[in-house]
Amino acid sequence: MKAIIIKNAGKSSYLEWTEVPMVNRKAGEVIVKVRSTAVNRADLLQRLGLYPPPDGESQIMGLECAGEIVETGPEVMNCKVGDRVCALLAGGGYADYVNIHRAMILPIPLSLSFDEAAAIPEAYYTAYVNLLDIGELKAGETCLIYAGGSGVGTAAIQIAKFVKATVLATAGSQEKMRRCIELGADHVFDHKEDQFISKIQQLTKVTGIDLILDTIGAKHFANNIDLLSYRGRLILIGLLSGSMAEVDLGQVLKKNILMRGSTLRNLPIQEKILLTQKIKSFVLPLFEDRVLKPVIDSVYPIQQIENAHQRMLGNRNFGKIVISMVQQK
Repeated sequence: MKAIIIKNAGKSSYLEWTEVPMVNRKAGEVIVKVRSTAVNRADLLQRLGLYPPPDGESQIMGLECAGEIVETGPEVMNCKVGDRVCALLAGGGYADYVNIHRAMILPIPLSLSFDEAAAIPEAYYTAYVNLLDIGELKAGETCLIYAGGSGVGTAAIQIAKFVKATVLATAGSQEKMRRCIELGADHVFDHKEDQFISKIQQLTKVTGIDLILDTIGAKHFANNIDLLSYRGRLILIGLLSGSMAEVDLGQVLKKNILMRGSTLRNLPIQEKILLTQKIKSFVLPLFEDRVLKPVIDSVYPIQQIENAHQRMLGNRNFGKIVISMVQQK
């Protein structure tokens, strides 16, 4: 099969679409012919040598895929060859084929294409688990979503609005701010403005913010503690501004604040399976009913993967950058 391989990992890395050994199906797995995958920040870190896959997982990039099952075994009862499926992966999506645990596959809603389905797993798993499972966001509460125009951000805005929360978001341009409002955000702030934190404080000074979904890390960590309400929850899912922050722990105690770090890639498989069951029962029907929609920024053929990475690196995307395998030669 063919796959994207990282060459010269680090600041001078480049990507090559080349022949690699065919994946092998282990007991309890299916093999999927990948039709589409998507770009994630983790891919950019992996090619720099900063975010290796967990032990035993594929060294090939790609944390999600959509495609067709081409091989199963007698122990696989929940699907069959030819089924259209998508899945969250620990790696391996940038390839012709990928092997997936049978309990990790999701059926693609009939109304969605492979490209649309590939935009779902990483974004909606992340948004669901952090807003609802960990964050316990409820109707009437207020949440702040950093990077509202990212794949996770666009998913989180929609899920938060579905549970009837008041949604605040940040974005880096007027166009992205406008589109966040269209997705359902109640208030959007330009994170490039020096005073955007004070504007959020002014808006929420009476009640504070109940939940913050933070992809930024160090830069606004202390501000987040100030913004949170009594018993507010801070869920950290990214470190775009670094990992070292100084914070007033007295505020954390006084407000009874819950702080939680959260990643998907390193979760044990049994936890991922339980989460997949929740996604299948809660999230997928919302796509079928068109309550939720995958937000696609652009679609690149696999041969243009470098262009796709550069688009994300430049923060030019709104929603997911999808990679199509159909146009390969």
